[in-house]
Amino acid sequence: MTPSSSFSFDSPGDAERAAELRRVKALATLVLASTLALFIVAKWLLPVHPVFGFIAAFAEAATIGGLADWYAVVALFKRPLGLPIPHTAIIQSNQARIADKLGEFIQVHFLEAGPVEAKLKEIDFGSFVADWLRDRKRSDDLARFALRLLPEAVSATESSGLMTFIIRRMSTQMQAIDLAPLAAGTLRGFVAEGRHQILFDDLLRVMHETLNQKETMAMIREKVRAELPTLLKLYRADKFLVNKIVSSATAFFNEVRSDPRHPFRGEFDRMVLSFVDRLGTDRAYIDRIDGLKRDFLARPELADLARTVWANTRSFIERSASGETQVLQHHLAGMFVSAGEALAGDAELRGEINRGLVTVLRSFVADQKSGVSTFISDQVKAWDMAQLISLIEINIGRDLQYIRFNGSLIGGLAGLALYSGEFLLRLL
Repeated sequence: MTPSSSFSFDSPGDAERAAELRRVKALATLVLASTLALFIVAKWLLPVHPVFGFIAAFAEAATIGGLADWYAVVALFKRPLGLPIPHTAIIQSNQARIADKLGEFIQVHFLEAGPVEAKLKEIDFGSFVADWLRDRKRSDDLARFALRLLPEAVSATESSGLMTFIIRRMSTQMQAIDLAPLAAGTLRGFVAEGRHQILFDDLLRVMHETLNQKETMAMIREKVRAELPTLLKLYRADKFLVNKIVSSATAFFNEVRSDPRHPFRGEFDRMVLSFVDRLGTDRAYIDRIDGLKRDFLARPELADLARTVWANTRSFIERSASGETQVLQHHLAGMFVSAGEALAGDAELRGEINRGLVTVLRSFVADQKSGVSTFISDQVKAWDMAQLISLIEINIGRDLQYIRFNGSLIGGLAGLALYSGEFLLRLL
């Protein structure tokens, strides 16, 4: 017998019910013995006075009623006095049929789509999940449990070749990406938001600062001096020209930087947009970007970097799982709590979760209900009927014993009524 087919009667409640059952059984047997004794005494005293005839009739019928109901109660569970009387030990004899009918009843009346769906709709799965996740201790436990599983998942990923497949698949997908249109679209959005003007302002500022550095001015002066005629060199015209050039350039840069609508900014816009258009359509630009992409993906340093990142990630996961560091656990727990709070505040999302789970569980129950019926039937067939009968007797036997009391009383009253009628007829 499997563990699932055994029962336990060790609880205090079962012990109390068993004691009460024994008491009521003894009392019912005492009543039966008393009616039998009363019948014998009344029959013996019948010559003394006619009233004992009425008492004997009552006691006789009460004894017969009590015996009949005792037989009925006992026959439900076992064979009376151990005799092989037909149609007794009803529960034991019909164990297989009871099992099949019980499984069929549950399948038909409890696992039908309508009742199952109605019951599932009463459950707010979304709120349950939200409340569960919002509990910090539960989220900590969930994060700790997930971290214990991560090292094994990482090892399984490596040993199964899944990581190699993922890397190869990612490389293939990256090779298939057409970067030129992507880059052009990104730059076009960059320009549309005006961010290129910020870059332009930074460029003007750098040029202004560079031109006004002593080293830069000295270098420009040397270049100008080398190109000037000898006569002008005598008058130090190079210094004048350099100062004039730097002053004019600085003034121009300041003018452009201070005027958002300066025409030079428009020229810069047109230049950038022209470059963006060429980047997305010019074959030379497209081929060049594609070549750079292939060269980048083929670099051995990239593979080394990926292996290093993966090794560091695995080491960090292992240290987190062993409790050496709590960073990842705290982060996961915080993420779970945040998810629970977000879910608690989003009634629409909770509704979608509820509807989705109702659909999934309804389909699952519909697919498995025949299996559930078979499982219940098999489990009932595997039960130890002696223990099952003991369980039934302990829980409802007390009420069944009162049938014996009722049988004695009703039988006695019926016998008394019949005897009274007979007595009246004899008088007539």
